[in-house]
Amino acid sequence: MDFLEISPHELECSNAFNMIGKEWFLICAADAERECGANAMTASWGYLGNMWNKPSAVCFIRPQRYTYSLAERAERVSLCFFGEGERETFSYFGTKSGKDGDKAAACGLHYDYIDGVPYIRAAKTVLICRKLYVDDLREECFTDKSIISSFYKAGDYHRIYACAIEKVLSAKCKVSENFLALLGNFHFIKIDFR
Repeated sequence: MDFLEISPHELECSNAFNMIGKEWFLICAADAERECGANAMTASWGYLGNMWNKPSAVCFIRPQRYTYSLAERAERVSLCFFGEGERETFSYFGTKSGKDGDKAAACGLHYDYIDGVPYIRAAKTVLICRKLYVDDLREECFTDKSIISSFYKAGDYHRIYACAIEKVLSAKCKVSENFLALLGNFHFIKIDFR
């Protein structure tokens, strides 16, 4: 897919709740030990907004995920958004481990790179993010203890990655390009009906 680099302020995000919580996204990190050079995992928790006067994204990774160690070593990660209709792909990325193979290839997807940061080429929107702050959720910090029994029975608290959004890649609209090419084949004449 061809991309345009746009400002984070131009990102068309009419509903971040849907983008993150309903449509889900992939977190990609470089993996020098793999032939494909990257790994991605499904995420459905996160935030987009402003932090420390920077356009920012916050994502969460559990310590048992293969992507966790990659994100720990990487200075930058990408967040790849596809829109609706990719639930089967996201389920695969969420249930299979990158330790066992190239999940992107298994789904017919391909990695590409910008400034050494991997992303999934088929995404509609890609955020290239630089880590600013990393910390773990801690049991003693939860004011609503029911969250622990609902989400952390195994004590596997997520690591929080607060990131500056350095670049936004937005998929070019193929319809517009095709339409413009079609228009180029027509000859317009001016008709004056006076």
